[in-house]
Amino acid sequence: MKNLSVQDLCIIAIFAAIIAVMAQIIIPMPLGVPMTLQTLAIMLAGVMLGAKKALISTILYVLLGAVGAPVFAGFAGGFGIVLGPTGGFIMSFPLLALAVGIGAEKSNKNPNRTPIASLYLWGGLTIGVLFNYLCGVVYYSIYTSNSLLTSFIACVLIFIPTDILKIAIAGLLGIKIRSLLLKQNMV
Repeated sequence: MKNLSVQDLCIIAIFAAIIAVMAQIIIPMPLGVPMTLQTLAIMLAGVMLGAKKALISTILYVLLGAVGAPVFAGFAGGFGIVLGPTGGFIMSFPLLALAVGIGAEKSNKNPNRTPIASLYLWGGLTIGVLFNYLCGVVYYSIYTSNSLLTSFIACVLIFIPTDILKIAIAGLLGIKIRSLLLKQNMV
């Protein structure tokens, strides 16, 4: 943290707030479990801020929610949410941000934007979402005493198509916004 400027701290806080706002955008889904846009915001943070700042921003978001700030979906907050049935997903948000940020940074190191550079970005996004799924499903399975398959079906299966869309949006939109932010020395 000692290498972070005031500008860095501000952008970290802004992204924690963006994640909180996007968590309130709730889209009804066919089987009754709604989708929110907080994971999209976390992916965008990873792409736009890089690993370190996105990780800190996401940890800040989770900690704010854990201590009771109403930042989780439906303006919920508190340890009960973090330790509840979907807590594994929430606790893995920093891993999601870190994986995406690492992929984005490796992608950005190649100025010619070769296919390998793109693989880093898309790989980071995909690995981040897979970490989120794995942590969420395992935690849900333990919490509810359901099998991993039942937990996967209940928590992940219906969200795969929308998460693929979120990956595409984060990759395509995030990299364009990051280049604009870089030109302005904002990240």
